[in-house]
Amino acid sequence: MTPARAVPAGAAGRLRVALLTREYPPEVYGGAGVHVEYLARELAGLVDLTVHCQGADRPGAVAHRAWDHLAGANQALRTISADLSMTAAVAAADLVHSHTWYANLAGFLAAQLYGIPHVMTAHSLEPLRPWKAEQLGGGYALSSWCERTAVEAAAAVIAVSDGMRDDVLAAYPAVPASRVRVIRNGIDTVEYSPDPGTDVLDRFGVDPGRPSVVFVGRVTRQKGLPVLLRAAAGLDRAAQLVICAGQADTPELEAEVSELARELRASRDGVIWISGMLAKHQVIQLLTHATLFACPSLYEPLGIVNLEAMACGTAVVGSRVGGIPEVVADGETGLLVPPGDPAALADALNVLVADGRTAAEMGRRGRARAESEFGWAGIAAQTAALYAELAGPGFPG
Repeated sequence: MTPARAVPAGAAGRLRVALLTREYPPEVYGGAGVHVEYLARELAGLVDLTVHCQGADRPGAVAHRAWDHLAGANQALRTISADLSMTAAVAAADLVHSHTWYANLAGFLAAQLYGIPHVMTAHSLEPLRPWKAEQLGGGYALSSWCERTAVEAAAAVIAVSDGMRDDVLAAYPAVPASRVRVIRNGIDTVEYSPDPGTDVLDRFGVDPGRPSVVFVGRVTRQKGLPVLLRAAAGLDRAAQLVICAGQADTPELEAEVSELARELRASRDGVIWISGMLAKHQVIQLLTHATLFACPSLYEPLGIVNLEAMACGTAVVGSRVGGIPEVVADGETGLLVPPGDPAALADALNVLVADGRTAAEMGRRGRARAESEFGWAGIAAQTAALYAELAGPGFPG
């Protein structure tokens, strides 16, 4: 662990923090990006915060891009070049906080170069996502090296769930358990709240008078969409299946998912496929009117999307994996099933499709749970307190 340097405090004596991320609005495509967006909003009132992101220039952040002469190179190599730019830009920070392997190397290098603490949040772990080799090729070895180097040297590792903490310690046994802290993901229950409107449903052809099962997520092995599509072959025919799917990680996965969807459509009606990333208000309305939200993930450190569904008053049927059981209370706010089991998933979906009253009650309990346990203000306060602990005396917690 790199010792903190003695440096003057930022404005009004506040700790100067550089938040390092790949994603930042409006370019947010995954749970880590959602986390950074809301955490940054709350942290801005507690520390002197500067956000450093990757990609195009945008308000509220300093953008860093891959080197031009690496155009066409492996994605991981291009990411590392953007990390070098980030490192050079944070010399004035008292502490750096990185999110995902895309920015972890920048945090590690800044800690070494400037003698400041590096905090990294583990949203997922490369050793537990071997299917990424399909997406990155040899770059998977580089992404894994970036993560390992950073996690083993970090002053603190934030795990977004108890399950994720266990995974960090198992995957990286060189990391002392005392360095791994659990600070969970959160949800803005003012923004994510039930929307009684139906204009979005009308636009996409979703019948509000018919039960619906909704999936929202990227087409990646991690999210388990093929499991849901196989389970849907046994879904009650009274229900609609609404798939809001982002871009596939690989052509092979795109072909697999497309074939499963074709077969499903050939055997039943009510399959609605919405491609691309939807606006928040569109997702909120779809979730609000859903009978239940399906989260068939094979790996999920926490799953912010489950909190989004719960905040919209919707029951969740999810995999009993990672941090999902810490969010979805089995039998109270939804149902949990073994990961990778289409038959078990179909059975659980059908239980709630057939019993709308129970599904609605689970949705009400989920909303209450999201409001009481997962607010971003409390999460930011915990994070700022960790910063102050690591930065040493002179900074308020």
